[in-house]
Amino acid sequence: MKLNISNTFNTNLPADANSKNETRKVFNACYSNVLPKTPSNPKLIHTSNNVAALIGLTKDNLNSTSFLNLVTGAFVYPNTTPYAMCYGGHQFGNWAGQLGDGRAINLFEVEHKNKHWALQLKGAGETPYSRNADGLAVLRSSIREHLCSEAMHYLNISTTRSLSLALTGNQVLRDVMYNGNSAYEKGAVVCRIAPSFIRFGNFEIFASRNDTNTLKALVNHTITQHFPNSKANTKQGYLDFFKSVTNRTLKMVIDWQRVGFVHGVMNTDNMSILGLTIDFGPYGWLEGYDHNWTPNTTDNQYKRYRYGNQPNIALWNLLQLANALYPLIEDAKALEAILNSYNDAYPIAYLKMMRAKLGLTTTDTADQDLINELETVLQLTETDMTIWFRNLSNLPKAYKITPNNSPLKTILKDAFYTPEKLNNEVTKKWHIWLQKYLIRLQREHNSDGNRKKIMDAVNPKYVLRNYIAQLVIDQADKGNYNLLNDIHDMLKKPYDEQPNYEKWFTKRPEWARHKVGCSMLSCSS
Repeated sequence: MKLNISNTFNTNLPADANSKNETRKVFNACYSNVLPKTPSNPKLIHTSNNVAALIGLTKDNLNSTSFLNLVTGAFVYPNTTPYAMCYGGHQFGNWAGQLGDGRAINLFEVEHKNKHWALQLKGAGETPYSRNADGLAVLRSSIREHLCSEAMHYLNISTTRSLSLALTGNQVLRDVMYNGNSAYEKGAVVCRIAPSFIRFGNFEIFASRNDTNTLKALVNHTITQHFPNSKANTKQGYLDFFKSVTNRTLKMVIDWQRVGFVHGVMNTDNMSILGLTIDFGPYGWLEGYDHNWTPNTTDNQYKRYRYGNQPNIALWNLLQLANALYPLIEDAKALEAILNSYNDAYPIAYLKMMRAKLGLTTTDTADQDLINELETVLQLTETDMTIWFRNLSNLPKAYKITPNNSPLKTILKDAFYTPEKLNNEVTKKWHIWLQKYLIRLQREHNSDGNRKKIMDAVNPKYVLRNYIAQLVIDQADKGNYNLLNDIHDMLKKPYDEQPNYEKWFTKRPEWARHKVGCSMLSCSS
């Protein structure tokens, strides 16, 4: 197994002078060298051939003992030095100080086919940033990370990727719901890859300490390695860099909203500087369409990270990044202008995205009202977002709505969790909207078939619903990984019909409505 090692982060940036792996504050350093914990009995559960190919690994490599040892922390690749990053962050709106890679250990960086990738183990043991935790991860959360990373990629959403999922052989103590009921679970580790794992919080920590020298070194490194259209070490280059980060973040959030994905914990330390979806903890997909829904039990009271608030939180997080970059730029108006550009661009991007979801290829001044009205009627009863938008593409524009021929009872009926609540008043409001939509379709030039292709390309049929992930977890916990393999394969083609996976194109079952892991999730992993 040969990799083209090309380290930059721990070559160009200052290291922690203290080599002890003990919890502490780390100053004037971007990272600390640390070795993964040796697993007691590592076992590979699943790998992604497509991700392996990105870094130059073959199927034979994936079946080797050296690969197993590498992605579980039992083996350090020659001439490399694993490390954990130092960063801070705002958590639930409050400055949390130093956080850092508490259970993530960066192995090395690889160059392959003119692309650069960093490899990182999640759940491989303590680091100086672990605080009071053990630095480990459990099978439950690792499966969710492994599957969701790949699901997001195939949904055409920028994301970190997952190379492998393995058991460590260790037992890990966790309190799933933070209610005092701790129990031992199977330990696991995910090997994830990305062009970089740098977060907003990497910059915030140095700004908070007035460590301008390290901040400047990190910003210049990030620009040089990842933002070639910006010029390092110049005010304009820093502004261009921030503008690029803003644009990437905006695109990521628009895509989240498009498929109904809710991250669940959009702290600034969970925000990628590259606009990647990162850190898959208490995430979820909207089932009943609800702008106020959050999958995170920790966020249940104030719902800061609810679906409808994600665009606002992204902007708030960008403001914190702007504050961190200010010492290098010292131009508040220029930074404010970029933040304002997000505010200006978001509604335009959102309208464009929603038009695509509705199969509208032309523009109409009334489209915004049509979309606003849709978002209101979608919440009159519990309506499954994924099924409703997917099945809407089957509605012919010549459809004649009558009391005895309602799309609510035919094409769209499977999207409603409680059809009995479609009373006369609710049905009337739905019919008013559907009639407006059909009239709007008459002004389109596409055939029904072409419109369906356009809609099905942005409205997925298959998403990683929490109950599906929980079924995979339940089976894997018993040593059965067949469902894990099936779901991983299914998620590679979320926009295709895939008749063999039709049983997963269905509403959340009633048994999952209040089940832990299906409706209630925490950050515990």
